[in-house]
Amino acid sequence: MQADVLATILRGADEVLVEAELVKKLAEGRPLRIKAGFDPTAPDLHLGHTVLINKLKQFQDLGHEVLFLIGDFTGMIGDPTGKNVTRKPLTREAVLANAQTYQEQIFKILDPDKTQVMFNSTWMNAMSPAEFIQLAAKHTVARMLERDDFNKRFKGGQAIAIHEFLYPLIQGYDSVAMKADVELGGTDQKFNLLMGRHLQEIYGQKPQVVLTMPILEGLDGVQKMSKSLNNYIGIADAADDMFGKIMSISDELMWRYFELLSFRPMSEINQWAQDCKDGANPRNYKVKLAQEIIARFHDEAAAVKALDNFEARFQRGAIPDDIEEVELTVVGEGYAITAILRDAGLTASTSEAIRMINQGAVKLDGEKVSDTKLEIAVNSEHVYQVGKRKFAKIKLTASR
Repeated sequence: MQADVLATILRGADEVLVEAELVKKLAEGRPLRIKAGFDPTAPDLHLGHTVLINKLKQFQDLGHEVLFLIGDFTGMIGDPTGKNVTRKPLTREAVLANAQTYQEQIFKILDPDKTQVMFNSTWMNAMSPAEFIQLAAKHTVARMLERDDFNKRFKGGQAIAIHEFLYPLIQGYDSVAMKADVELGGTDQKFNLLMGRHLQEIYGQKPQVVLTMPILEGLDGVQKMSKSLNNYIGIADAADDMFGKIMSISDELMWRYFELLSFRPMSEINQWAQDCKDGANPRNYKVKLAQEIIARFHDEAAAVKALDNFEARFQRGAIPDDIEEVELTVVGEGYAITAILRDAGLTASTSEAIRMINQGAVKLDGEKVSDTKLEIAVNSEHVYQVGKRKFAKIKLTASR
């Protein structure tokens, strides 16, 4: 049983520091305090955020205490992780408004009766200036500059504001205040998570185990899922939109989404992957993924209807079963649809592609295209149709 529990916890994880400590904590037989923090810097969550929330759910199902930390105090500082410039702090009002939507959204995954929502302003606002200075004395500037993003900015002559050095300290102190046994975070948060271990030891606590999870790629399969990059699937998206976006991801990316976003057993997922290697159609499994995720954030009825609507759009185009698959290698982050149609042989030239779009004869994943200047993201895969009989499943790959 212990091996099964550990396998569930480690599913999809990038790194555990230190695994032996995790095994020892689990062997104590008590509910562990599992921490994950989120700064409410935007009003809505997307599937990239749910990688951590799903892991919290797994811990919750194993009987552990989930501590969902909303960084209303740190959110006003702005996490400098991965940034090459100082972030603009959010107002208190914006942070609180976003925090409210976070609470509403996380309970689509977590059990509200078994989740303790905490705010780091609770202890940080109570800290006196003298105590804050004492906290700042627990770490050195030299150690801060070991962090990759700070180091690059320092060497590049880019400004680093003093308050940015405080961010990792406060995130680390959160673990002290919360008495965390385990803290989850993305791979980009490793420095901050280890700060929690460091400060807990200084304050006389047993250091937390750090479990890092991968950063989920967006629909393009390359860059991390982000609203600013428009490669995201929002958990508040309409069911039809969510279904279409999931169906647009590449067959390779589908398996990563299954591992990090699905609650199906890995044994089942691995068997499906093998079935595809043996000739099964990946589309059938992508449908299962889409329906599972839609059922989670909407309901089962919405998942069924989304599939019906999706298939109805494609049936209107009478897409053949033996559709041609084409891979185009392109330079840059996007490629014009007119060039795609030309290079894939669906039209004889760019001018013909423009003409066919203007005539309403071009469809992308069953939807009519009207913009002749439309650019398609690299590392995406879609079904293109020209007229009634020309189809191709075209994958764009970035030139190396």
